[in-house]
Amino acid sequence: MIKYYNRKTKNYEIENVAGEKYLNWTYSSPIGMRLLESIVKKKLFSSVYGWYLDRSISRNKVKSFIKQFDIDISQADKDENNFTSFNDFFFRKLKPAARPIDMSEKAVVSLGDGRLYAYDNIDLDKLVQVKGFTYSLRELLKDDETASKYSGGVCMILRLCPTDYHRFHFIDSGICGETKKIKGAYYSVNPVALQKVEKLFCENKREWSIFKSDNFGDVLYVEVGATCVGSIIQTYTPNKKVSKGEEKGYFKFGGSTVILFFEPGKIKVDAEILEQTNLGYETYVIMGEKIGEKA
Repeated sequence: MIKYYNRKTKNYEIENVAGEKYLNWTYSSPIGMRLLESIVKKKLFSSVYGWYLDRSISRNKVKSFIKQFDIDISQADKDENNFTSFNDFFFRKLKPAARPIDMSEKAVVSLGDGRLYAYDNIDLDKLVQVKGFTYSLRELLKDDETASKYSGGVCMILRLCPTDYHRFHFIDSGICGETKKIKGAYYSVNPVALQKVEKLFCENKREWSIFKSDNFGDVLYVEVGATCVGSIIQTYTPNKKVSKGEEKGYFKFGGSTVILFFEPGKIKVDAEILEQTNLGYETYVIMGEKIGEKA
């Protein structure tokens, strides 16, 4: 059972997890863990399943998925009958009015829909994965010079569930550099997995880039793949000026994570989000909503 905080209702809610029984069995049983290490975490497993979800035959899964997880498809730019495959539905675009963006230059907005942890004054060698599990930014990036810029800064971890909108966006106007890609495994990024696999983010396939934001300094974007995520698709053009809220990319099927790092003294995270993180709860946010402000 995964409990998260809904800041709109001020209540805690239980996450409806896609494939929950399979996930719990895989990461909790001896046989499941053996299959995980030998098959499930491998690129081939996710690539084959991703190949199937790109095909028209997978379109049959769309309506049942929408119904099971009560997804508001009226926000999408396509009708449920017009998706060409399950992946076409999964990385669907939304109507512009579905995600209004706080355009204030001082407002830090969420890069996407998902469940958010936020940490300030971070120790680069003891970044929190979950309570009791840490990792280092140097291990995550494999670039000591870049990592050192963010000591004492802010870290935000946005976890996108399979039921979420799966495109991610720029939090400000600015210019984003080239994406650097790091090969890795395909563990789930669900909290069940995060409590079982040490340094999971450093084990998984990931991509990172520096976004030179107009208002918040050099923001480090790290996109982390996960089980059945066959691809991380970057749709932005490197070194070209972008506007706040503009799309950066999207994930194909599976739960995924985007981690942001801010240099020290650049932003202040909303106190409510920091408080829930300290209590051990993620906060549900949607793309474009304010989650912090310029320091």
